[in-house]
Amino acid sequence: MRDRRRRLVSLLGATALAVTAGAALAAPAGAASNVDFATHCIPPAVAGIPPIDGTTTAIITVDDATPAVGDTVTVTYTVVKPAASNPTAISLPADIMTPSGKVTLGGAQTGDVTVVGPKKNDPVAGNAPFPSFSMTGTFTVTSPGAITLAPGDYNIHTSYILELDTPCTVITPPAPVSETITASDAPAPNTRAIALGSASGNPGASVTVTGSNFTPNATVTLAGRAGSSQTADTATVTASASGAISGSLVVNDKTTTGIVAYEGGSWDSTRGAGPVAYVVIDDTPVPDNAQKLTTTVRGGVLSMTQAGDAVSLSAVDYGEGGASTGDLNAVTVKDFRGGTAGWSLTGKVTAFTGPGVTIGADQLSWTPACDTKAGSPSTCQAGSAGTVGSSGATLASAPADTVTGGEFTADAELSLNVPAFTPPGSYSGVLTLTLS
Repeated sequence: MRDRRRRLVSLLGATALAVTAGAALAAPAGAASNVDFATHCIPPAVAGIPPIDGTTTAIITVDDATPAVGDTVTVTYTVVKPAASNPTAISLPADIMTPSGKVTLGGAQTGDVTVVGPKKNDPVAGNAPFPSFSMTGTFTVTSPGAITLAPGDYNIHTSYILELDTPCTVITPPAPVSETITASDAPAPNTRAIALGSASGNPGASVTVTGSNFTPNATVTLAGRAGSSQTADTATVTASASGAISGSLVVNDKTTTGIVAYEGGSWDSTRGAGPVAYVVIDDTPVPDNAQKLTTTVRGGVLSMTQAGDAVSLSAVDYGEGGASTGDLNAVTVKDFRGGTAGWSLTGKVTAFTGPGVTIGADQLSWTPACDTKAGSPSTCQAGSAGTVGSSGATLASAPADTVTGGEFTADAELSLNVPAFTPPGSYSGVLTLTLS
């Protein structure tokens, strides 16, 4: 009994700073640096030892040091050197501790970012220094400018003999800044648009082009497109003080598939509009003793199918909680419309309901992926990793371009953050996918 109590006391008294990352520290994305701050850790009362005061060395790193407003930034809080060593000669077992904490934001954006680490630690020998540990979380950038990140309070939860917590607080908050990122304004959406006076014409015919939302008084080029290439048919107009354009373009090239209008020296989808479909009618006379052969390629539709309608996420333990993970059933998108339009596949999820409680929709996150079938004119783009939630997030998309279409496969790794003491039972939510 006495040996058991000594073991329990040594474990609980040491948990303040006894978690290992299990891997080398990641290289910082920005100008991150180690910082030292005074820490006050309170072991559980059952441990029978006084609070631990000491100096913690920590570093905050990010995956994107120059995000734009609206981007999601992943934050890693690493305790490089804990404030104490194992105070006893008794070794601590592996994989008994789960860290969590806060990262403090300052400057252009304020608030706290919740970070959580895995339940994973190497054994700690008696009287040995405690190894480092890491915790991660995410936040969405809401304001442009310099945003500072500083280490905040953290807690060590132990799952050994008893379920107990050891909170560690910054004695004089805030702790020193470890990382600074610079957020930029979100780019303004391109709202330029054009319309044609006719959708087809003989070679040499003139087509009227009107448009709106161009830069006031800018020189705008009207041009024919043949697939992804520009033809020799061009003209220029000047936008009005309100950004409107009106002009005409003589179209000679029989391979023309569309017409665009753009500012600057060459086509740029962020500073232009179109392409709008245009067909040159081939009026070449048929030679004597010859036959003109014509075929038609019919445009199809934008559609999606999924490999299944149910996903079983991994189980988590009561009292521990954590990530319940799984894979989204693959979704096949077929864009057989032809033309220039892009598409977007988004998802949103309901809360997860179970025995008497719910797990919020904002606790489900995903890491999307998307593959393009060989030969497709378009290339799909996976959405950003982050929270799905009830408001939704993008799983995959393909932008509008001079030629679009193809077949694509989208999927995602799913992770539901289940609170530690969620009542045992089955919980379910509905993830709805929308293709537009």
